[in-house]
Amino acid sequence: MERPGGNEVILLFDYFNRGSLDLFDSFKNTDIPFKAVVINDEGFLPDGIINVFEYFLGDFKSSDKCQGRPLYFNQIVVPDFWEISANNTSGSIHDKERERGRIFFSKPTHRRYVKVVDYLDEYGFVRCSEHYNKYGAMYARTTFNKDGKKFNKSYFDVEGCEVIVENFVTSDIILNYQDKILRFKNRVEFVCYFIRLMGWEANPLYFNSLSIPFFVSNILRPAADCKKDILFWQEPTGDSIPGNMTVIFQDKATRCSKVVVQNHPSYLKLCELNAPQDKLKELGFIYSFKKQNRARPEALICTNSENVEKLREIVEAVPEIKFHVTALTEMSGKLLAHEKYENVIMYPNIKAATLDRLFMQCDFYLDINHEGEIVEATRTAFIHNQLILGFKETLHGAEYMSAENIFKIDNYMELIRKLKDMLGDKKLLEAAVISQQKAGLTASKEDYIFN
Repeated sequence: MERPGGNEVILLFDYFNRGSLDLFDSFKNTDIPFKAVVINDEGFLPDGIINVFEYFLGDFKSSDKCQGRPLYFNQIVVPDFWEISANNTSGSIHDKERERGRIFFSKPTHRRYVKVVDYLDEYGFVRCSEHYNKYGAMYARTTFNKDGKKFNKSYFDVEGCEVIVENFVTSDIILNYQDKILRFKNRVEFVCYFIRLMGWEANPLYFNSLSIPFFVSNILRPAADCKKDILFWQEPTGDSIPGNMTVIFQDKATRCSKVVVQNHPSYLKLCELNAPQDKLKELGFIYSFKKQNRARPEALICTNSENVEKLREIVEAVPEIKFHVTALTEMSGKLLAHEKYENVIMYPNIKAATLDRLFMQCDFYLDINHEGEIVEATRTAFIHNQLILGFKETLHGAEYMSAENIFKIDNYMELIRKLKDMLGDKKLLEAAVISQQKAGLTASKEDYIFN
């Protein structure tokens, strides 16, 4: 693997969640050289991201020992006469009436690619979990004690040999690497070893967690000239400044002296708590927007429920808009009844390619469905520059919406009025989209200069 130079940034993530992905994508849109590292194993990380544990397991991508693509739910090997079943969110394994296993899918779950399989004992308690990666290989196994608590986790290389064992009771990690057995007291020691092994100790470390990444930053040897590490704070802030963040603000951290906040309410709260302004900066993300809003009279709704609030009233009030209502599953008769309107098209069991086309085709998105969200719809609408309107009671992605586009259900006529206003004035719509981008903390390459 190519070793970075001393100025190449190392992004160190505890988990690869939405905030980590947005920060990773933002750095890809800059001219800053960087490497991205994740501590908690995932199995389905995007290409170009290194996992600390999986690094030692070998190259599954090039191995002929696995199928080279994700494992589909019905490819799980089970004893004869056991039955595997699944829907668009999860699956199960049964031996006649007895449940033997539970299947968890990678996101998006409707593709039914296996990520974890929990196997149950005769009492219904989880005894072990098998972890699969995007190449269809079972690369790790977690075992549980009789109380249903995690005991240890073993990691296997491309040949199926045990390479790493993590003990969740003692926190010890044992690594079999290059004919040596190495022991680490905890994950912090393990990650520090990995960073030193890669030759990255002198590089700036940018991290988004006050847990293990913060402690790693504090243990590694500091730079001779100045503190170069940065905390990217993406979480909510409570009634007091987190203790480890206080260490940074008091200039007691070994290598970190700046906090970049990527959550607007959290930034306001830290200011209210008198966080030092010379160590604090608010920063958004450099999004890769898919298209410009062209003011086309087409609106998209993605729902996992038959309860789409005020749908009838909206489609009747704005007949000039074509409404595309989509679902990953079958639709109820209640929802399909809206097909009687000429300006409504229903898409039960929608295919991914069709949904992608609708996100490109529509310039409005209505976040008005109750219950869960599918396909990260509000965020996807945001990066397609669709103007997002919704009800306060049904919101799934308020962080991607302008406050003036959020209405109470009782005031649904205001949402309808806003739709009509936008249709009638392209400049007004253009301004609304710009406002939405600002609300979503859209940043530029110039904003990512930290010197």
